[in-house]
Amino acid sequence: MLTMEDIIREGHPTLRSKAAEVTLPASKEEREILSSMLDYVKNSQDPEKANEFGLRPGVGLAAPQINVSKRMIAVHVKDSEGNQYSYALFNPRIIRHTKAQTYLTNGEGCLSVDRPFPGFVPRYAKITVKGVDLNDEEITLKLKGLPAVVFQHEIDHLNGIMFFDRINEIDPFDISADAIPLER
Repeated sequence: MLTMEDIIREGHPTLRSKAAEVTLPASKEEREILSSMLDYVKNSQDPEKANEFGLRPGVGLAAPQINVSKRMIAVHVKDSEGNQYSYALFNPRIIRHTKAQTYLTNGEGCLSVDRPFPGFVPRYAKITVKGVDLNDEEITLKLKGLPAVVFQHEIDHLNGIMFFDRINEIDPFDISADAIPLER
């Protein structure tokens, strides 16, 4: 079982490296790693398990965050209507996105970042993601709202990008006037 001790922190070189594609079908070890990543985000949202194992709550996790430089992400998040998005994907990629932007009004956080980072992170309002799940099936997801933000955050990790890289350095709360604010 993954814990916070398995998650590397800001400043570690793996977080700034572009992760390698996973050769498909994925190996048994890669499947186990990805499955344990999904277990972490699920367990971290369970108050009893989070407290028992000292897990910081998270809605997504990318393999580079556990020092595995491979293109794998796990997401467990609900949208504004309460629909659950629970996915463990190999080689996820954004194949389409809108020009319209969105942002979380209270900013983004990250399991690999131990300090608050005030500012708005511009994201695409709607995206289409393709990837391969743990059953070796290629899936296509059309996402908007919080799930779209979370998938973009995790896919950024696969490219060595941290969320705060996207915050305007001069004016952290500057955001496009037509960007859609998202409450969380």
